[in-house]
Amino acid sequence: MEFRKILIAVDDSAYSMKAARTGFTMAHRLNASIALVFVINKSNEVFNTDLGITPQQSKTVLLKEAEETIDQYIKIYGGIDEVFRFTPEGFPETEILGIAKEWNADLIVMGTHGRSGLSKLFSGSLTDHIIKHSEVPVLLTPPGMK
Repeated sequence: MEFRKILIAVDDSAYSMKAARTGFTMAHRLNASIALVFVINKSNEVFNTDLGITPQQSKTVLLKEAEETIDQYIKIYGGIDEVFRFTPEGFPETEILGIAKEWNADLIVMGTHGRSGLSKLFSGSLTDHIIKHSEVPVLLTPPGMK
């Protein structure tokens, strides 16, 4: 299989940084197109009208965080002529798969927290969902990767 379009799912975690490094390295070596997706997670929206924080203000802050994180990854790992950027609002498990399909990605690269046991049972696993439902290969970067 030829990987011409690599989608990297990122957030502001160290796990994401490893995934970004891996995805950019692959794109450089394969001369592939690259896209970064940072989902503005609806479950992270915080607003309190009593304190004057509106839903729109919360979304604005989360969008700014997403754009700054993507900018940082491009600056650190760049060297690609064009990087596609996606910052959808929704739930990561749905949005990552939707962007992969819409953009016709050949590969999804993402980090994993390496949860197991009870923490995985109670928190669920985004990576498990992506692996089970993706129509393209998924490359996971383990938490211990240097």
